[in-house]
Amino acid sequence: MQMHTLVAFTAVAAVAILSPGPATLLALRNSMAWGPRRAVWSTLGNVCGLFGLSAAAMLGLGVVLQSSAVLFGAVKLLGAGYLFYIGARQLAGRGVTLVPAAGDVPAVPPTRARLFGEAVLTASTNPKPILFFTALFPQFLDARAPLLPQFLVLTGLFMALSFASLVTYSLLASRARALLARPRFSLWLNRSVGAIFVGFGAALLTLRRQAA
Repeated sequence: MQMHTLVAFTAVAAVAILSPGPATLLALRNSMAWGPRRAVWSTLGNVCGLFGLSAAAMLGLGVVLQSSAVLFGAVKLLGAGYLFYIGARQLAGRGVTLVPAAGDVPAVPPTRARLFGEAVLTASTNPKPILFFTALFPQFLDARAPLLPQFLVLTGLFMALSFASLVTYSLLASRARALLARPRFSLWLNRSVGAIFVGFGAALLTLRRQAA
């Protein structure tokens, strides 16, 4: 692949990745609750979910979602329902608690597998990235060259950018542990995170299938 193609793809991908979304909130939430090392597992789950979405788009699932209103609607409802579930748990105080004050008993962290699986499910149940990959990749692929190496390079670059972004968000969140230990701020932030997740779910329900 030519260098100018990689530079252009990196610029477009960076804009999409740096825009806050459910993956960013998961990274912030998990880092604030249990530290950036534990949050790395949700970050890994997110990038693995992105790889799956990218592979599915390349294999034609994106086209199927664009052509099948029923399948698109089912995936959209599943993704929105899961975002509503996470948000409702935060709003009800049954989700993740933030960093406890000094001397308090810390919250019991979930297993690494649970953090990983939660992130994979959050990424995989959102049809918007599938449509993004479907619309984006053809613009940067050279049809005269083998597609598999190009797919691996572009997808790997996208995953690396996403991983770096989420790790950075996690590290920044860990720097604010003293502030997050304040009960009032913790309660306010938990409710805000819950409301944002519910908002993402509502926004996902408004996503319309592109014309085939």
